[in-house]
Amino acid sequence: MLYKAYKYRLYPNKEQESLIERTFGCCRFVYNQTLAYKKETWETEKKSLSYYDLAKYLSHTLKEEYPWLKEVDTTALIAAIQDMCSAYNNFFKNHKGYPKFKSKHNNYQSYRAKQNIVVDFEHNTIKLPKLGSLKAKLHRKFTGRIINATVSKVPSGKYYVSVLVETKHEELPHTNTNIGLDLGLKDLITTSNGEKYTNPKTLQKYEKQITKLQRNLSHKKKGSKNRAKLRKKLAICHEHLTNTRKDYLNKLSHRLISENQVIVIESLNVKNMLQNHNLAKSISDASWYEFTRQLDYKATWNKRHLIKIDKFFPSSQLCSNCGYKNPSVKDLSVRQWTCPHCGVIHDRDINAAKNILAEGLKQIA
Repeated sequence: MLYKAYKYRLYPNKEQESLIERTFGCCRFVYNQTLAYKKETWETEKKSLSYYDLAKYLSHTLKEEYPWLKEVDTTALIAAIQDMCSAYNNFFKNHKGYPKFKSKHNNYQSYRAKQNIVVDFEHNTIKLPKLGSLKAKLHRKFTGRIINATVSKVPSGKYYVSVLVETKHEELPHTNTNIGLDLGLKDLITTSNGEKYTNPKTLQKYEKQITKLQRNLSHKKKGSKNRAKLRKKLAICHEHLTNTRKDYLNKLSHRLISENQVIVIESLNVKNMLQNHNLAKSISDASWYEFTRQLDYKATWNKRHLIKIDKFFPSSQLCSNCGYKNPSVKDLSVRQWTCPHCGVIHDRDINAAKNILAEGLKQIA
């Protein structure tokens, strides 16, 4: 059994939309109030408040002082306290940043419901606490126990719900095929089999449109209706870009996981590579990190072996036929070279993918 999230588009009516917005505000308010209370108690009394202390503070103090908190889903308010406690604990345990107060001006708003969630695939509706039945686009079915549902609003103004389900995953059939992958910019992926998957360069398709909208937006008066309309158009454009890129990567990663039992890739340090300002935009558009992340969890679900070799391994310089190391291939402009030792002609990327696979299989052995 594992946890899987299924995301669906919601179509609330005006009344439901108003209640969702109020719930966003109430959860943000509770998060900020409990964070301030926890911080003040520590500074004045040197006492650390637990989740149960804050839950009592919500029910006995906040709800009495602010009766409008009772209008929204209680489990959502409790979840806001849990999120705040998790952020506070991460500050001490994992040395992450101190929890920040939430702002209503954040483009992304969400809350999490935990009880009385019913998904009706027959009528395309999702029942949520206080909201009742909402119309939804249920494009994927699931079976299993529902853990929670996260309602969110994205900058384009659309509403979504992400349903977390405890379910049984049906593994893909096992294969006897192994593959090495070389990530690039011209071709997104080159395999050890000689296949090349083109880089769709999604950003280029939307860049002119985004630039034009951003230029027009900069000329609009802050707070005006025209500015709000343009902001929404720009958000929709960015959303289309992100969805197009993710869809391509999901289909590609699914195909590679389906066809291969062992997949070997390089462990690239994308953060450092982005410091090269000449390639930063192209590297970001390629989304290597997102692709490897998808491979990682899909390999775990289907019991595949995903092996990451060292980033300093000279995959491009080695001859995949005889092992001769050719330092002149360090020059990225060299796309094809002949091995001086055995005379084999190599395509740079295919040769690198073959060497990556061989190194990965050595690690298994």
